[in-house]
Amino acid sequence: MDALKSMLSPLGVGSANAIQDTLKLVVIGGTVETARRASAGAWHTFLDSFFLTAHFSQEDYPYDWLMHWLSKQPAWGRSREFEITTRTVGRNGITQSTTGDLDEEDEDDDEDALVHGRRKRKVAFMPSIDTTHTIYYRGHWLRITRTKRYPDYGHGSALKISVIARNNDILKKLVLEAKREYEKDAEHRVHIFMADTTYGCWRWNGARQKRPMSSIVLQPGVKDMLLADCKDFLCSEDWYAERGIPFRRGYLLHGVPGSGKTSLIHSLAGELGLDIYVVSLSSKGMSDNTLTTLMGHVPSRCILLLEDLDAAFTRSVSRDASSTGAPTASNTNITTTETNDGSTLSLSGLLNSLDGVAAAEGRLLFATTNHIERLDPALSRPGRMDVWVNFTHATKWQAEGIFKCFFPSKPAGATITTPSEESSEDVDTSQKNLPLPKRKAPSHTIPVLDETEISELAKRFADSIPENELSVAALQGYLLKNKVRPRECVDEVAQWVVEERETREKLKKEKAEREAKEKKENEEKERKEKEEKATKEQEEKDAKEKTERKERAKTKKAHRAEAAMKLEGASSSTTSLTTTEPVAVLSTGESSSSESDSSNGGIEADTEESITSEEEPDKAANSAGSGDSAVKDSNHSKEKWVAVKADP
Repeated sequence: MDALKSMLSPLGVGSANAIQDTLKLVVIGGTVETARRASAGAWHTFLDSFFLTAHFSQEDYPYDWLMHWLSKQPAWGRSREFEITTRTVGRNGITQSTTGDLDEEDEDDDEDALVHGRRKRKVAFMPSIDTTHTIYYRGHWLRITRTKRYPDYGHGSALKISVIARNNDILKKLVLEAKREYEKDAEHRVHIFMADTTYGCWRWNGARQKRPMSSIVLQPGVKDMLLADCKDFLCSEDWYAERGIPFRRGYLLHGVPGSGKTSLIHSLAGELGLDIYVVSLSSKGMSDNTLTTLMGHVPSRCILLLEDLDAAFTRSVSRDASSTGAPTASNTNITTTETNDGSTLSLSGLLNSLDGVAAAEGRLLFATTNHIERLDPALSRPGRMDVWVNFTHATKWQAEGIFKCFFPSKPAGATITTPSEESSEDVDTSQKNLPLPKRKAPSHTIPVLDETEISELAKRFADSIPENELSVAALQGYLLKNKVRPRECVDEVAQWVVEERETREKLKKEKAEREAKEKKENEEKERKEKEEKATKEQEEKDAKEKTERKERAKTKKAHRAEAAMKLEGASSSTTSLTTTEPVAVLSTGESSSSESDSSNGGIEADTEESITSEEEPDKAANSAGSGDSAVKDSNHSKEKWVAVKADP
């Protein structure tokens, strides 16, 4: 402090005191704030030591259980900080309305009324995010906080529940109670999960109402066989383990389109209480590694669905001798488009994912196809597809069963009173003119006939349907158009069958014409391609011949130049020889003359041969021969003379 005073003394006494006071306040304030934060941290640490905290992520089932349970708690709807929303449907299709929802006064008796084709919106009060709420549960106060794990993406919610307790029994009871209530409300729904090839995981796609098995009309015994086989498999895990057999079961549903394959799977899932996991093998980004990862994450008790297995690959599904896996000419454009989607799945990868080392166990595999002959035997063999079920067109027995499903019947001798008649009997005559409260009216007025009449109408309807000609989907579509006219439906079914046949013939004719046109276009295209290919080959051949001619011309030119150089060298040597020997004796002259003449004759022959074209070698040889004979004759006639040649 003395040193500080000595430093501040030149500035003046008053200013030094002010700075000292400021420094004192800074030190005191910092000390107090540090003590406050330390004490607050110690207090929170002390309190947290008594709390048990459980975290729930939206990606897992317990989050849905807890959110459904909280939506029924009165304290959850009386939150002091909340969000007003109209989205009252939970993630799994279960309505999560709270006690604080805002209802209109006249909506009590008409909740499902439609306004301009859609249901009325309900206003809900939901506790806001990042806010702590307190709920009393079984003698304990629960602190509940709902947060967003990824606020920028709008999803990824999390739930945190804290309670003061010595053990976690209270949290176990809470989770089990929420699970029981959730399953009770969701027992009539089937959850659908789709494969996400981007992240290699399963995404919840929605919840569908369960479909009763009675609504599926198949050949006698087929439904019972499948249901019994599935139940037996789900109860035989120990039996499979004792014998070392992989705990997997596969079902192949094949047949004509619209015969009820997918509907049967939906009904079985509802009957067995299993979720459905759907894999699209031709989706973008599907590869062998992605499919293996997805198969490894499939739960042990579920239905794994592979739809339209014959059309799943961009290449051939068969590996027979005549198939190379390459696209044919008829589907070249389609294959090119699908290849650009990024699906690199192979048949080998599919086989390994179904029953490889990393394949999931305990699941029911269902595969559907319209053309079983296109499947590879390795894909449809036992062990991968253990049970085969063939679906055909509707039979008369199926037509009768479908008709009875659409039109209910009443027991013989029973009377049915309408709601209006029942209310009019109970209401006093003096009160008839008073306005009555709104009551939900039936959406469709279906005449209820007795069992005898319905059986007779169903019999007539089945007799009018041809055997194994129309699909079940076609019959269902016709009955949907006449769902409130059972008698008229039977009377008009014969005309509908005629119209359906005419439509099918027309479509078949149009398809044949379209295929003929496409075939003609393909043939024309192939012909043009062949012509273009032949023209191109001819052009390449002509260009090659032209190049060869140029090469030969260059070679000839080089030979001529070499021959000319030889000629110049020979003539220069002859000139030097005659210059060095000016006089010669007769005998010597004769011999030298003969040698020079023969050499000149040879030079002339070489010169003539180099100048002559390649096409006339014989002519050049003859000319050379005649030149040699002429030289010999001249030498013979001049052998008596002395040749003297001297420079001037």
